[in-house]
Amino acid sequence: MRDVSQSVALYERAGDLIPGWTQLISRRADQFANGVSPVYAQRAKGSHFIDIDENEYIDWVNAVGAIILGHADDVVDAAVVDQISRGSLYTLNSPLEIELAELLADTIPSAEMVRYTKGGGEACAVAARIARGTTGRDIILFCGYHGWHDWYQAANYLVDPESGEFPFAGIEPIGVPRALAGTALPFSYGNLPMLESLFEEHAGQVAAIMMEPLRTELPPPGYLEAVRDLAHKHGALLIFDEVSSGWRLSVGGAQAYVGVTPDMTVVAKAMSNGYPMGAVVGSRAAMEPAKRMFISSSYWSDNIGLVASLATIHELKRRDSERRFQEIGEALRTALNNAIDESGLTGKCVGLHTNPTVSLQLPDETLRPKVNTLFIQEMAKRGIHTYMSFKATLAHTEEDIRLTAQATLESLMVIRNGLESGDMDSLLSVDIKKEPFRRLVK
Repeated sequence: MRDVSQSVALYERAGDLIPGWTQLISRRADQFANGVSPVYAQRAKGSHFIDIDENEYIDWVNAVGAIILGHADDVVDAAVVDQISRGSLYTLNSPLEIELAELLADTIPSAEMVRYTKGGGEACAVAARIARGTTGRDIILFCGYHGWHDWYQAANYLVDPESGEFPFAGIEPIGVPRALAGTALPFSYGNLPMLESLFEEHAGQVAAIMMEPLRTELPPPGYLEAVRDLAHKHGALLIFDEVSSGWRLSVGGAQAYVGVTPDMTVVAKAMSNGYPMGAVVGSRAAMEPAKRMFISSSYWSDNIGLVASLATIHELKRRDSERRFQEIGEALRTALNNAIDESGLTGKCVGLHTNPTVSLQLPDETLRPKVNTLFIQEMAKRGIHTYMSFKATLAHTEEDIRLTAQATLESLMVIRNGLESGDMDSLLSVDIKKEPFRRLVK
């Protein structure tokens, strides 16, 4: 059992100073095994980090996907240090803005024009503003997670089309103007009739469809093409939110991988390997009207995010990242499947190679929250920081995979003992992991 007492104590202090403890819901202690998983890190390099209690972990979360080359990548950090010596923010504009815009236009199929932000949520808000301004319409149909801003959280005045509950589990629209209710409407992934009915119900009012094109699985054949055609039929724009799906499957994004080009795309996270950066890119027709819209921020011209993005994207291409992520992901999938088989449990590793997920067949589905929490708990005890899913960086090694598979086998054996004894509770030393929100796309 690893000692994480300093993490626990610091988290208690945070509760007195920071509403919600952390800046990102996914970093809250209850998202892992609270009391066993680390909460605070002090340094990270490559595929590992060290927490404030001096425990070392193999990291399969990687800042919720923001780290793609590996923590503290030498090439990216060197570019940032060099830029810092010449100024992180100028009074004037930086030519780096043009250089990155040209690189994005050469890399992402939908990119002809570019606007910058510092994160994915605000990039989605910018995309929503541009879509509404370009079309002169108010309603946005969405599928997926698109951040914390009012335009999107207003959907929580409605209900999830499948569960009848809030689209974002456990999150109420406190602080969001009620006047925005009905301006962002959710639809279920893969349900074209539902999407068509929303267009018909709100004829002439829909500015755009904003959606995650995929997450853990490939879309059904022809689905994204049909969504694009439906949007254009009704005079709306198609926006792909590739904050999570971008860069790993293809440097050009999921759209390059599946061959469907939207009107606009939102990117962030992995584009800069951990330095704050986001962008909205799109066709000239969709983006050019933004020159008449008030979309403005001092730090969107920050040189650090620009140079980090340039270095990261160039390194992804130079290191043949698409092939390497395929190799790493499939090697990990094979190792995890072997661990599942050896444990005697029934299940398999599912999903894309960029985010393989351990999926177990359980005798009672109500046990899943306990099983998932127990898995995270036992993996943390063995120096592996992960969910049930694993998101690699280019820094992950064969040895990382071997150690992860060994820890997985041992953790699954604990789960098996709990299932066979019928007493999972005695094995859990933490509260059940809480889900921060429900997604509408797989």
